[in-house]
Amino acid sequence: MALRPASSSDLLIDGKLVPGSAGTFDIVNPATEEIIGQAADATAADMDTAIAAARRAFDTTDWSRDHAFRARCLRQLRDALLAHADELRALATEEVGCPTFLTSGPQFEGPVNDLGYFADLAENFTWTEDLGEAKPMGLKNHREIRREAVGVVGAITPWNFPHQINFAKIGPALAAGCTVVLKPAPDTPWAAALVGKVIAEETDFPPGVVNIVTSSDHSVGAQLSTDPRVDIVSFTGSTATGKKVMAAASESLKKVFLELGGKSAFIVLDDADLKSACAMAAFAVVTHAGQGCAITTRLLVPREKLDEAIAATRDAMAGLPASDPTDAGTICGPLISATQLERVEGYIALAKEEGGTIETGGGRPADKDKGFFIEPTLISGLDNSARVAREEIFGPVLVIIAHDGDDDAIRIANDSPYGLSGMVYGTDEDRITKVVNGVRTGTMGVNGGIWYAADVPFGGYKQSGIGREMGVAGFEEYLETKAVARPA
Repeated sequence: MALRPASSSDLLIDGKLVPGSAGTFDIVNPATEEIIGQAADATAADMDTAIAAARRAFDTTDWSRDHAFRARCLRQLRDALLAHADELRALATEEVGCPTFLTSGPQFEGPVNDLGYFADLAENFTWTEDLGEAKPMGLKNHREIRREAVGVVGAITPWNFPHQINFAKIGPALAAGCTVVLKPAPDTPWAAALVGKVIAEETDFPPGVVNIVTSSDHSVGAQLSTDPRVDIVSFTGSTATGKKVMAAASESLKKVFLELGGKSAFIVLDDADLKSACAMAAFAVVTHAGQGCAITTRLLVPREKLDEAIAATRDAMAGLPASDPTDAGTICGPLISATQLERVEGYIALAKEEGGTIETGGGRPADKDKGFFIEPTLISGLDNSARVAREEIFGPVLVIIAHDGDDDAIRIANDSPYGLSGMVYGTDEDRITKVVNGVRTGTMGVNGGIWYAADVPFGGYKQSGIGREMGVAGFEEYLETKAVARPA
């Protein structure tokens, strides 16, 4: 079965593939600016039907109680998607603009295989804990703790790593026994819609357990925050939108999981291999054109080595140009849209206004007359008070800032409304540990260490979010705790 739709991709609602009531909307290849197809355009009525289906499936079936069946369905989905791997990899590069090499990792293969991890959790998790006997108020009782699915999950996902984030939400939610309504970003609807096609045609998921609603209208996704039939909203996106989701969800006091923005610091200590550290910082910020919330976008280097660090980083970035994402050697592809390109160009202009120096990049590549490409850009001459050092840009833009020792580097790293990720380079383990302990952030790498994996919880401090995704902690976001006692 070929997955690529001839013209449009259907919604998945209550086990059926159905057209969107508003027709279709165009999907644009960000590397060529060409329309590559259409996606089903849902309305508020379509979303209402999807929520009703998810509610019915949770309330009237044994989906939430049949752990083995859930595990089997998740493994079916994993295997079916891997059977379509070549086609889905190509579509990811075409729709998302992601470099081809990333489809062997977080842009496809990694998150699909992670479904197996969540299937294992469904089978092996300790659903009931025996607390033994006690005598509250003098009466002998036997107590136990039960973990149960929250209920209906409203999952709202962004465009930058659609497969990874879609599966990081629906994988643990389904394993926990929840039912799901997924609303993907309008920029990358196929990444979700084609999964819906596989679920409908190649798995045993019961009707209503998974519903996938694509729409060009952001307000359709907003229904998930306000509808009282939804028990938890799991949102990944900007901090500004996350605040709106949280406020809307408060009306029904539904649970929220929020994975939001970041402005993470890459700290280089004075005993580090400076050239290697700067090369890694350059590679990180240009990967997928810097379109990742956990990417390190502030490079903090010892003041006495600032000029050397600028030269090393500039050279490294110059060797990682914005290129065709279908080329196997490309690290930096296009931005997702004309809107995002305009945003990044605006921040580069702002850096100049703030007194910064563009050390390399700063404009459109000379060899690209089509596509939403921007050159990898290094900015110097600013301190941490500059807007480009404080606000999330979501492009291949790195701000290099001088620090005056380990304590000052920690201070600068923490001088941010965000706390999502970070990196430290050095050789003295005691100093490295001090930095890791001192930086207020949800994830931290050491000397290039990569924390991303299915069993590692991911999330942030401060305005980078609430809760954790992935790992057992991410799985437990979709569970409630029930205490049960009976006379002994």
